[in-house]
Amino acid sequence: MNITSRVESFFWNILNRPVLKDWIDIAILALVLYKVFMLTRQTRASQVLKGFALLVAATWLSDLLGLKALHWLFTSVVNNGAIVLMILFQPELRRALEQLGRGAKIDHLVDSPDESSRIVFELTQAVQTLSHRRVGALIVFEQKTGLRDFIETGTTIDSRISGPLLVNIFEPNTPLHDGAIIIRGGRIMAAGCVLSLSENSSLGRDLGTRHRAGLGVTESTDAVVLIVSEETGIISMAQGGRLTRHLDGEAIKEILSNLYQSDRVNLFETVQGLARRFKRKGERKDERAS
Repeated sequence: MNITSRVESFFWNILNRPVLKDWIDIAILALVLYKVFMLTRQTRASQVLKGFALLVAATWLSDLLGLKALHWLFTSVVNNGAIVLMILFQPELRRALEQLGRGAKIDHLVDSPDESSRIVFELTQAVQTLSHRRVGALIVFEQKTGLRDFIETGTTIDSRISGPLLVNIFEPNTPLHDGAIIIRGGRIMAAGCVLSLSENSSLGRDLGTRHRAGLGVTESTDAVVLIVSEETGIISMAQGGRLTRHLDGEAIKEILSNLYQSDRVNLFETVQGLARRFKRKGERKDERAS
């Protein structure tokens, strides 16, 4: 059988032989592959996945062309490569299992509207004060995924949220200033917590350990993190492994309001909209200056 007949037979079998059950199977597989691609997007694992996909394609092509020796070699690599991929994708697999294990939302919202408003005000004032004084800060808001492992690395506080307390914790040369604060609902659970650093190799060199730690915890959990740069005073937000920078008081207040409302919107989309708005403002200022 020549190559043309093989290709025609292959596509005929794809288009004519499957029944409804097969199409459902294909749809589920496509969904799983899509989720895998989204999970590994913008990570080093995506490059490994692309290489493995090319290897699978080469294996199929070598079989189609009748290259038996090459097909045997590629098949051996692909079969053993599944175990290698399990090891290489360990962080992504763990993240996927964590997402599957997230059940109903753990309600960390504050019941009283007055208390919610107070918390938003206290946090906004504290973050702006730290920014103006160029005091580094890392504030983590627990969401669906519990952060107990990270809480246990720090000093337990379990205190009502207070702006002066937050500013005092991050004061330079104090015992807890160099770690992260973890907030659950309306309470500061712990300070001086140690977070895992992001493995994203595409981050700029201007981002230090504090930003990498803030991004790292959002890559493995659904936490929301506010970061204040010690060098520049720039306020940033990390969520879902993404960083939004150059936030002002209005943006911080909107983020926190959405965070402490029962009728939540997509927080990342909100912040992206704010970031685009601030970028346009900056461009207009540059045009006027020129």
